[in-house]
Amino acid sequence: MTSSQSDPEPQGPPHGHSHSHGPAAPVSKHLRKVIAAVLIPFATAVVVGLVAFWPGGAPAHERTGVGFDRQTQSGKVVQVDSVDCADVNASQVPPTGDTSTPSGREAVNAQTGDCKKATIEVTSGDDKGRKFVEVVQPDASRQLSEGQGVVVAYAPDAPRDLQYSVTDVDRKFPMALLAGIFALVVVAVGRMRGVMALVALVVSFGVLTLFILPAILQGSNPLVVAVIGASAIMLAALYMCHGLTARTSVAVIGTLISLLLIGLLGSLFIGWAALSGNTDDNTGLIHGLYPDIDMSGLLLAGVIIGSLGVLDDVTVTQTSAVWELHQADPTMGARKLYKAGIRIGRDHIASVVNTLVLAYAGAALPLLLLFSIAQSSMGTVANSELVAEEIVRTLIGSIGLVASVPVTTVLAALVVSADRTGLGAEAGAPAPARTGRGRRRKL
Repeated sequence: MTSSQSDPEPQGPPHGHSHSHGPAAPVSKHLRKVIAAVLIPFATAVVVGLVAFWPGGAPAHERTGVGFDRQTQSGKVVQVDSVDCADVNASQVPPTGDTSTPSGREAVNAQTGDCKKATIEVTSGDDKGRKFVEVVQPDASRQLSEGQGVVVAYAPDAPRDLQYSVTDVDRKFPMALLAGIFALVVVAVGRMRGVMALVALVVSFGVLTLFILPAILQGSNPLVVAVIGASAIMLAALYMCHGLTARTSVAVIGTLISLLLIGLLGSLFIGWAALSGNTDDNTGLIHGLYPDIDMSGLLLAGVIIGSLGVLDDVTVTQTSAVWELHQADPTMGARKLYKAGIRIGRDHIASVVNTLVLAYAGAALPLLLLFSIAQSSMGTVANSELVAEEIVRTLIGSIGLVASVPVTTVLAALVVSADRTGLGAEAGAPAPARTGRGRRRKL
């Protein structure tokens, strides 16, 4: 019996690497049953929700030819010639010579500057090989060069000479190259964990594009669809990246509680602040094409999905911290584990909230610049619906993130402290090995 009990002792030293590799000591069967009793019904409900609300694809509609709702093809710039703007803009008489206004500057440049006449060849679709001419003004933000790939919009109802126009440049190659570099870096550093993270990312995009977006377009409640989809993404991403363990399950429960809090606060304050969710051309086009979509519900769905990624990071980090603290000192009770874990969490809170606020501010920077140009007061800026949406989104997400730290920490502390004897029994009595290592350190 003595020899059999000493067998696990050579496994002692790898405990020092548990933080980097992730696996924790197994928990007792009793706690596994308790965790399963919580998560199995939840996972079952998510699967049932996916089946019940599965859309089967986005609904068809007639294209409006506005914004993103246009037929597009690939094209290529085959020739660029410099021309006098007065020749190609002869019919456009400047309304004013006052160059102090944007319209005046544009009008003057259109008559006196040097323009470019680009010949574009359509390289895809039924009209492949067809050519058309695009005039580029000297002050246009997008200039064209020979050999450049472009995206062209097709308007079938327009006169033949005006059916095609350049709507964007083709940037697929640099984006694909950047995505490849990202994948290589993730795999090189994360190894198998990195591979699983990339697989989880694909699954997340699959749920988003195959379930969440089409289901909302089909008329399903955006909040319900977002909760089901976010839950499916959470279960797939966390278990695929961190393994089917009790530690991951605690992070899942902490994330779920925080998402419910975000949903409740979002429902309350989006309605209270009378946020319609219809604030720009894109949301206006969506509402015009699908008037039955609840735009305020769509806004709330965006808050939930947007908060999920950061929530995963916070809950996994806090759970791992408590698990590592327990492995370092198995004698720590739930109270001490919570106090030690929450000290780590406070540092995490400060950085995460700042990151979230700056991320939203960066996305809304052009809008904030417009308000600065208009010399509007902070109260006026904050009260406008465009900015109020971002403020509510940021604050609700931040509250959920902050709340996830104590919630996840206390759950993890209760689980590992309640399972203290189970850990010792199932891990091959690691305490003597730690004591042995401690004596060696003193020598």
